Amino acid sequence: MNGSDFIQLHELYDTVAADVLEHVDMIAERATALGGLALGTARLAAFASSLDEYPLAAVAGNDTLEVIADRLAGFGNAVRAGIDASSELGDQDTADLFTEASRAIDKHLWFVEAHLQT
Repeated sequence: MNGSDFIQLHELYDTVAADVLEHVDMIAERATALGGLALGTARLAAFASSLDEYPLAAVAGNDTLEVIADRLAGFGNAVRAGIDASSELGDQDTADLFTEASRAIDKHLWFVEAHLQT
């Protein structure tokens, strides 16, 4: 990433990444607690991800903001689908976990999109 907002955006992305990682970890722990297998290696996570790969040419501040906003929106949509699926299965604990993640993702998306407003 480059540009005049480098430090500000770098710190924002660090905050987003740390929070998203916390939610991903809680989701993986819940899957394991329910008898599933959390396949958490970088290779397997990337293979299973529904998010588009980050375009390596997106290095300018606004380009990174657009890509991060798009990926956060996609992640938020997937989490909301998880809320619905968990609720339909009667697993309110998992639905609650996804709801907490959804609120955090929406907040981060709001922060990132605020930088795109002129």
